[in-house]
Amino acid sequence: MASVMEKLITPLASGPAEPPRNKVTIVGVGQVGMACAVSILLRELADELALVDVVEDRLKGEMLDLQHGSLFLKTPKIVADKDYSVTANSRIVVVTAGVRQQEGESRLNLVQRNVNIFKHIIPQIVKYSPDCTLIVVSNPVDVLTYVTWKLSGLPKHRVIGSGTNLDSARFRYIMAEKLGIHSSSFNGYILGEHGDSSVPVWSGVNVAGVSLQKLNPDIGTDKDSENWKEAHKMVVDSAYEVIRLKGYTNWAIGLSVADLTETLVKNLNRVHPVSTMVKGMYGIGEEVYLSLPCVLNSGGVGSVINMTLTDEEIAQLKKSADTLWGIQKDLKDL
Repeated sequence: MASVMEKLITPLASGPAEPPRNKVTIVGVGQVGMACAVSILLRELADELALVDVVEDRLKGEMLDLQHGSLFLKTPKIVADKDYSVTANSRIVVVTAGVRQQEGESRLNLVQRNVNIFKHIIPQIVKYSPDCTLIVVSNPVDVLTYVTWKLSGLPKHRVIGSGTNLDSARFRYIMAEKLGIHSSSFNGYILGEHGDSSVPVWSGVNVAGVSLQKLNPDIGTDKDSENWKEAHKMVVDSAYEVIRLKGYTNWAIGLSVADLTETLVKNLNRVHPVSTMVKGMYGIGEEVYLSLPCVLNSGGVGSVINMTLTDEEIAQLKKSADTLWGIQKDLKDL
C-alpha cells in the first residue's frame, strides 16, 4: 500500500542533496547569539542555520521556537545540537559563547577563563568547516579574536572580530541625531579597541563629503566650545547604560553581525571597521587584533584602508595595541 507521500510526490533527482552554500552557525544561544540568529534570518542570508550550545534544553527550545516560525522565513533548514557535527559545511561561524566578567575580576583572568572555553570550541568548528570565516563577538572581543586566530590555524583574513562595527554605528547614530539627519548620511569611524579605549577619527568625520573638522578645527578636542567630544563619551558609556537598564545588550550587536554576514556572504566588498591583525600597520610591532576599516568580501578581509590619521590618533591606536598585548603576552596554552 503506497503512503500519502508516495502518492503525492514523484522523485526525479537521485543521490544525496547538495550541501548548503550559505550555511551560518551561531555558537552560543544567549541573548546576543539569538539576536544574531534572528537578524540573519530576517535578512534572508542563510540557506541553513545551525545553533550550538552546552545548555541542551535552552538550545532545543530556541531551535523549536525558530522552526515554528519557518512559514515566515526564507531559511529552509534550522538545526541545533551540542555536538559540533551539526555545524558541518558552514560558510560563516559566529562565536558568541564565553563567560562574563565577575565583580572584581581582572581582565587577564576573564580572558584566561575564556581561552579555556575557546580551546574546546574553535578546533571543533574548524574540524567540521575548514573553509569557514569566523566572526568573533564574545568579549573582550579583540583579545578573543587573537585567541581564536591562534587556536584555529586559519589565515588571519578569515578570522574577524566584530570590533568597533557597533561602536561606529552608535557614533554615527548619536552624531546624526545631533545634526538632524539619518545615521547612514553621517560618515565617521571609531577604530582601535572595542570599548573604553576606542579611537574616534575626528579628522575623517563628514556629511556628504563636507569635513566637520574644516567647519570646526577644534572638533573632538577639549578646546571645542560645542563639546562634540561628548558624542564619543556617549558611545563608550552606551553599553553600560543599556546593561544598567535591561541587564544586557543584544539587538544592536545582532544587527551589526548580520550586516557583516551580508557583506561576507554576498561578496559586497563593503568597508567595515572590524578587528583584524594589525601587526606592521601604524608602527604596531606586536601580533594584536584591533579595528581598522576593512574591505570585506567572500574570502574574509580582502584589504585594509590606510586612513590618514593624525599623530594623536596614531598614538591612541598604539596605546590600544600596548594594552591588548599586555594581556595577551601572559595568556597560557595558546
